[in-house]
Amino acid sequence: MPASAQILPSSDTTQNATAAPSWPADSLGRRTPRGTVNGFIEAVADENYSRAARYLNLETNSGADSTGVKTAQTLQRLLDKGGNIIPYSWISNEPAGNADDSFGPDLDRVGNATVNGESFDIMLEKTVDTTGAPLWLFSSQTIKRIPIDTLVVAKPPITKKIIPSVLIDNKWGGVPIGHWLGMLFLAIFSYGLAWGITSLVTFLIRFFWHKSKNEPTVGIIRAFALPIRLYLAALILVFSSQEAGISIIVRQRFSEMTVIVGLVAVLLLLWRLLDVLTRFGEKELTQRGNMSGISVLLFLRRGAKIALIVLGFITILGTFGFDITTGIAALGIGGIALALGAQKTVENFVGSVTLIADQPIRVGDFCKVGQTTGTVEQIGMRSTRIRTGERTIVTIPNGEFASLQIENFAHRDRILFAPKLRLHHLTTAAQIKAILKELRVLLAENAKVDPTSARVRFIEIGQDYLTVEVYSYILTTDFNQFLEAQEELILSMMEIVENTGQGFAVPARNLYLAADKNPETPGTLDLHQP
Repeated sequence: MPASAQILPSSDTTQNATAAPSWPADSLGRRTPRGTVNGFIEAVADENYSRAARYLNLETNSGADSTGVKTAQTLQRLLDKGGNIIPYSWISNEPAGNADDSFGPDLDRVGNATVNGESFDIMLEKTVDTTGAPLWLFSSQTIKRIPIDTLVVAKPPITKKIIPSVLIDNKWGGVPIGHWLGMLFLAIFSYGLAWGITSLVTFLIRFFWHKSKNEPTVGIIRAFALPIRLYLAALILVFSSQEAGISIIVRQRFSEMTVIVGLVAVLLLLWRLLDVLTRFGEKELTQRGNMSGISVLLFLRRGAKIALIVLGFITILGTFGFDITTGIAALGIGGIALALGAQKTVENFVGSVTLIADQPIRVGDFCKVGQTTGTVEQIGMRSTRIRTGERTIVTIPNGEFASLQIENFAHRDRILFAPKLRLHHLTTAAQIKAILKELRVLLAENAKVDPTSARVRFIEIGQDYLTVEVYSYILTTDFNQFLEAQEELILSMMEIVENTGQGFAVPARNLYLAADKNPETPGTLDLHQP
């Protein structure tokens, strides 16, 4: 019978429905908030206020009318005289804007300005062009706050008072040369002022806090001094340049540098604290003679410093606007590949850290590790060396060493002495009682024997011997002293057994021989031989 089937839609239709829209590039770079701010700053730097007006959300957004030009000029004046634009790296570079703020999906805050003593936020708002593509402009609410005809300034900026007119009339990059020189002077002044403040605070801390002269406190104070000085200098530069009336064009060019200085200050603080703490730990380990711990500490310090350098490099690249997602992904893949290739090395390093942290053994300890018995000579980053009783060196990787059963004889507080005396089977009960009594007196009168653990017991009747167990501890941790005490006790025990009993048991064997039966030799011959 004829049949019909419905053709399923191709996967291309679904993919096209879910694919992100692709918009044509905007000639003025207004697709993102960062592009809008950057384009406006470049336009006013070129003194092209007609182009700068096209970054404003006006009723007629052509920018060719006089209202748009006046508004752009006034906005620049507001930003020059106490206004502020946040650094470019803090402004969203996505068409959707910053979704983490509290201003809504179509608004982004990019700075602030002051009009007639009243401060307000400078906002960008997302609009759409004729193609439906996003277009970020200075918001209409911000434009309404900009007075075109009248602008009351509380006081003229300092730059206008002290900078000579020749440096005002001559411009570089759309900005009077005096503003560039003023920014350089303020940078030097800010660092000098920050140096004076940190030096004064450090002196007062040392003067009023006597413990600050001791390690590691003095090292920690020194570690904080330079990073705080740099960070404070950056803050003073931002504040003083804004108050001095330095052009927003110059300040925005230096904004990335101030962010980088702040990042460097934080990383430098971590670097110096790492040095101070590891050096203090190194000194403590040196006093304890833990050389392997010093090796691990130095290795960890180098690894942490490398991590700080990589983190700082990636962060600074992100501040300059580079896409660091690919770099982070590459570092992650490279780290996985390195970890897989150096699996045994990492395992041995973790094993060495475990040995140093738990300290089941130390250099000089006599121990038994697995089937190896000897004295520990070195605990390294990769392996541990043990010198055996045959004077050979056994090297065990730390990864394997940490997983083996370790018996450390060096941690004994006393040494066990537990011989078993096998008496002759002809020894009588009265003789055994006498032997037990003499042995107990022997242990009780010996000062090297622990009296709380000493005991002597008759424990077994064997096939050709009688067993007496002696159990006690010798009060020493030196093995040579133990051997000396053991020798003395064994000789005394031999004398007691020889004088009191029948002596020690001697292994005996009974042998029976049978002759072959034949007509000439009747019967069987049995021989008994002790």
